[in-house]
Amino acid sequence: MLSPNAIRNIIGIIGNVLTFGLFLSPVPTFWKIWKRKAVEDFSPIPYLATLLNCALWVFYGMPFIHPNSLLIVTINGFGFVVEALYIVMFFIYGKRKIRLKMLAILLAEIIFMVAVILIVMLVGHNHDIRTKIVGSLCVIFGTIMYGSPLSVMRLVVKTKSVKYMPFYLSLAGCLNGIDWTIYGFIHFDIFVVLPNGIGALLALCQLILYGCYYKSTPVEDEPKGELELPTTMPHIET
Repeated sequence: MLSPNAIRNIIGIIGNVLTFGLFLSPVPTFWKIWKRKAVEDFSPIPYLATLLNCALWVFYGMPFIHPNSLLIVTINGFGFVVEALYIVMFFIYGKRKIRLKMLAILLAEIIFMVAVILIVMLVGHNHDIRTKIVGSLCVIFGTIMYGSPLSVMRLVVKTKSVKYMPFYLSLAGCLNGIDWTIYGFIHFDIFVVLPNGIGALLALCQLILYGCYYKSTPVEDEPKGELELPTTMPHIET
């Protein structure tokens, strides 16, 4: 029989695979940007927000913050690199106004992360205190990001169309949330369970809405392969 640690590791690996797919879901969008040499109306805000969220989770998973969290570090480290590449694309093909706005946000994020690291390392004299401080920030940002599809869900109800809510992205988000919630329950970690549990419920609501409004969506409005992260921002959590 597998030990709880072995089961936790297996679930964490599955979660890494699912989250890996979610991080790469905007690739068709950036392929379009690269071909057209313009970002058009796509917003950099979700990617900047995801970058900060990944940075927080990588910090949370460090051995001196929350030991035995390697799988959280690996997937969020990957996510950090991917989001950085997306942001570089915005710098290359975005207009000057967008680039200046992004620079201001990036500067604010760097200052925020430096402040968090300094406060945690100076105030947190043990793992428990450090975990609570960084974990609380992860929950706040993770919940905000998982709540971002609410605006899309309102649009679905208003238009009776699922054009802006791709089924497979919602399904992957639901499975991802469930997987990481289970991962957090095995060696109970409220900071992993809470945002991912909320995310799983919201993604399930999206799937229910999809079932309700798919038939009323005009053929020309059916979701295409091109995906963009929600314009409000996880969260893809890991």
